[in-house]
Amino acid sequence: MATSVSVTTDQAYQQCLAPDCGATFDVGEVLTACPRCGSLLDVAYDWDRIGPPESLRWFEQKWARRNEPLCRSGVWRFYELLPFAPPEKIVTIGEGQTPLHVTDGVGRYIGLHAGKLLLQYEGMNPSGSFKDNGMTAAFTHARTIGARRAACASTGNTSASLALYCCASRLMQAVIFIGSGKISYGKLSQALDYGALTIQIAGDFDDAMQRVREVSEQLGIYLVNSVNPFRLEGQKTIMYRVLESLGWDVPDWIVVPGGNLGNSSAFGKAFHELHELGLIDRVPRLAVINAAGANTLHQLYNKEQIRWNDGRPDSAGVARYYAQLDSAASKADTIASAIEINRPVNLTKCLRALHWCDGVVREATDQQILDAKAQVGLSGFGCEPASAASVAGAKLLREEGVIAPSDRVVCILTGHQLKDPTATVAYHTTDQDEFNRVLGKRGVSRAAFANRAVKVDNDLDEIVRAIQLNS
Repeated sequence: MATSVSVTTDQAYQQCLAPDCGATFDVGEVLTACPRCGSLLDVAYDWDRIGPPESLRWFEQKWARRNEPLCRSGVWRFYELLPFAPPEKIVTIGEGQTPLHVTDGVGRYIGLHAGKLLLQYEGMNPSGSFKDNGMTAAFTHARTIGARRAACASTGNTSASLALYCCASRLMQAVIFIGSGKISYGKLSQALDYGALTIQIAGDFDDAMQRVREVSEQLGIYLVNSVNPFRLEGQKTIMYRVLESLGWDVPDWIVVPGGNLGNSSAFGKAFHELHELGLIDRVPRLAVINAAGANTLHQLYNKEQIRWNDGRPDSAGVARYYAQLDSAASKADTIASAIEINRPVNLTKCLRALHWCDGVVREATDQQILDAKAQVGLSGFGCEPASAASVAGAKLLREEGVIAPSDRVVCILTGHQLKDPTATVAYHTTDQDEFNRVLGKRGVSRAAFANRAVKVDNDLDEIVRAIQLNS
């Protein structure tokens, strides 16, 4: 996109990731890649000029000012750690009021000691997913540069968040691109209800992503997918809230689902910056969990041994892998629709985060994901299937001995249960045909933790007997 306006704050700028380029650009430029070399961009800061807080505990005083919009937001409460826009330009709808909970039931399922498993429940955001953390930041930048339309490709959550912010802020028109049959009704209903212009193309997310980038460039529409560096600045704050909930003590592990790899990239950047600023004394280890039906990162990292390599990953190896996908006409296919992505746009940034955080990558089958999801539900935190990939992955890593039973582990639940109720109902159904229709085609053969409805006649004695037998 060529649109730009000079809004430099003299303390923030955009910088190319490629070490052989490293070009910098004003924050007023609307860029999704370096115009010189094509690499991804970071939002960077002149910390010497800014003078960050001497301690993370400084942020606690903002809790007493929760009547102020920026202090109420769980993103902008940490403004001093992402000061890329003037405070008066910030767009917020109270995002980031998300809890971190010790969950011993899920911890036992994983194999952890009591008090060691924590769930960060991002489904409590206004649109029901973690995307609002990034959308508030992207919309703030969009408002700063005077954008009038915003677009995204989406498997559902990004479109719901984009449409909500367009509707609530009344600043822009939303244009969303979705693949055919690749979005749950729970998510699509949000985009439609919030008035977004919805473009459904013949193809999957990767096809939609290619087209939305082309259309945004041609029509000058502001692109809010996580290739947008400002969106990832908002997603950093999920980790700030985790630290805040732990009394600023760093956990041993952060486990996160891997789709377009925006969260893992943002989390690595958050911890790296905090460590560089001396605000934490160590960084946690990072585990990124793919769904087995959309496992590009797993294949590249564990099979092809692709690494950050000081900013020079084996791009030829990545290209060869993508060529193999094209040759086989391979499409991502998983019940975890929010991470059903074969070509993650933030691959390079995720490799950097894995390097910074001594990270690991695993894949979980749909069976493992749904069983983990049922365990999360039994603990009172209904999540969409993709969220449960973090729990399934933590269980795998515990069984391998990579995670110790005494480690303190934070699993990120990225989206609310009602984002994709079809999968939940199918898992618990008594109707075998419905189970097979929704889940069987993806290799799910059992529902080990199903809570099936008990069918009885409309008879008082039969109903009482059923309750007694199942109590």
